[in-house]
Amino acid sequence: MKHTTSAQFALLAVLGAAATTASAQSSVALYGLIDATFMVGHGSTANKTQLGNSGNTTSRLGFRGTEDLGGGLKAGFVLEMGLNNDDGTGATTNPNNQGTYRPATGRFTANASGGGGTTFNRRSMLTLSNTMGELRLGRDYTPHYWQYVFFDPFTMNGVGASQIYAGSLGGPTLVRASNSIGYVLPGNLGGLYGQAQVYLGENTGTEAAPIGKSDGNGVSLRLGWANGPWNMAVAMGRTQFALPGDITTSNAGLSYDFGRFKLSAMVNRDKVGSAAKSSGYLVGVSVPTASGELRATYSGSKAKVNGTSPEADKVSLGYVHNLSKRTAVYGTVAYLSNKGGATFGLNGATTAANTSSKGLDIGIRHAF
Repeated sequence: MKHTTSAQFALLAVLGAAATTASAQSSVALYGLIDATFMVGHGSTANKTQLGNSGNTTSRLGFRGTEDLGGGLKAGFVLEMGLNNDDGTGATTNPNNQGTYRPATGRFTANASGGGGTTFNRRSMLTLSNTMGELRLGRDYTPHYWQYVFFDPFTMNGVGASQIYAGSLGGPTLVRASNSIGYVLPGNLGGLYGQAQVYLGENTGTEAAPIGKSDGNGVSLRLGWANGPWNMAVAMGRTQFALPGDITTSNAGLSYDFGRFKLSAMVNRDKVGSAAKSSGYLVGVSVPTASGELRATYSGSKAKVNGTSPEADKVSLGYVHNLSKRTAVYGTVAYLSNKGGATFGLNGATTAANTSSKGLDIGIRHAF
């Protein structure tokens, strides 16, 4: 007869506990997307041609899972990193919602860390949810950024991305915030949706320039309504900085789906203390086809910085052709005109003040 030792009993107990835990986990998934883009940019000063990425959808690798805790309560997590699949590197992250302010442009160079390997810069959060909504803890998108994604037909990707985003003075928390606590409304409110978020810079010290104790602290809110063909939302965000002053941003978006095509529009305003301010707009259309989607936008931005008023207008046109449910090819062209001393360039091209720039993306994306 074969005997089971106490050590074997202990091992079996551990394996049993692990199996119980695994069975309680309702889902764990690995997912991702690879988007390779041939990019061309033309400017009055210098042109650039490169193999890049994310011309249609941002390349990423992620893990997500949920566990049913009973009584309608679920725990979950999301770990998602950006990928530069053209050279194999990972994307960087901003650990404290801060950066270095550049008075000449009214913009921040955001603090960055990681990027050499696995850095979950896109999202890194733990969640708890039930019929009352969802609590999110960690790094996440700011609610005011979701406006750019939902109301720009190009979802802020590639050379077609709206000028309203490129011209924004929204600072380090324009897209995401670290050290955040967020709440998302449940999806059973008759079309009403919304999100609230507070985030921390986690500094020590006093409220004094150039770095104050509250630098990187902020709040962001979004409230919208989607019902049938209509979708409309407003959002705002405020991030504290001793120098040059708090960044405040507000925006509103509207779209209507006619069936054969969808129209969308968005406006945005940013203010950086008393040092600078900017505004932007976009109008867009997306037309579904038998095997893809045609997209077009007209957008612009204008700022007031150090007595100057740089301004730019942009036209973008693109088409996505689906080869399958997971794979698509695409092409996008864009033309940008600078005024008021602006020097925006497309796809890495550089331009002199008040000149134009042209850009082209051709690529393929695959989701898994």
